[in-house]
Formats: sequence, C-alpha cells, structure tokens
Amino acid sequence: MITVSIITRRLKEGKTYEDFRKAWYHTVGFGTSSKLYTALNVNDPREIIVMGFVESEMEEFLEGLEIDVKERLENPLHDVIEPEIGRKFGMIISEDDFSDEGVIEYKEPSINGKETDINAVYDDIAQVAELISKASAKRDRLKGNQ
Repeated sequence: MITVSIITRRLKEGKTYEDFRKAWYHTVGFGTSSKLYTALNVNDPREIIVMGFVESEMEEFLEGLEIDVKERLENPLHDVIEPEIGRKFGMIISEDDFSDEGVIEYKEPSINGKETDINAVYDDIAQVAELISKASAKRDRLKGNQ
C-alpha cells in the first residue's frame, strides 16, 4: 500500500524555513520507501506544506508511526510553528501520468502498472485510520507528560 500525508504548518513570525527544517528533519529513517516533499504556499510563504508518500505493509506502517511519534517528541516544533496544524492522510489508489500531449485514453485505476483492488483499499483505509488515530493520541498523551 502507498499512503500519503499532507501536513500544513505556519511559521511563527520571524522564523524561517531553515529554522523549521532544522527542528523537523528526521534523524531516524523509516526503513521503507518514504519520500517527503516540502513546499511553501505561494500565497503565504510562512505556510509549509509537507507531502509524504510511504510504501509499506501494514506492520511497517505501524512501525513508521512509532518512529514519527518518537521523533516529534524528541524534536518538538512548538518554538518554530504556530500551534494549529492541518493534517490529511490518505491512501494512493491510482497514479496517472498526463504528460503526453493530445488525447489520452481512459484507463482503470492502477499503481505501478497493477490494477487497483478498490475493495481492498477500503479495507486498508479503515485500518490505517485507526493506526493513525492511536499514534496521534499516544503522541498527544506523551507530549502532555513532558
């Protein structure tokens, strides 16, 4: 499965992307294909948008959440960003390349050339949502104990 996260944060007045990056940068890898892309909002350069794409099995996903909880607790961002954080999580169900010029024929949803089993995606979504919810609650609980 491939999951995607879109996290938005806003820099505090006087803070820079470099300040954010130094506090946010992970010091422990996830051990599975994990690519994160960071963007600045063109209408508000203080807003940082991080899009993460993780390809993993369910157990690896859970292990990655544990690593992320530990990283955020060890490297808090509260000195750099405003308290409000936007969080969106999803699962990739199709990759589509619209690079060619001209007419493109319709194709069924697929990832890496393999047709997507939509029913399996819906089953996995429920599991992933539960894992994220538990990891977030754990992070918040531990953050409150610091």
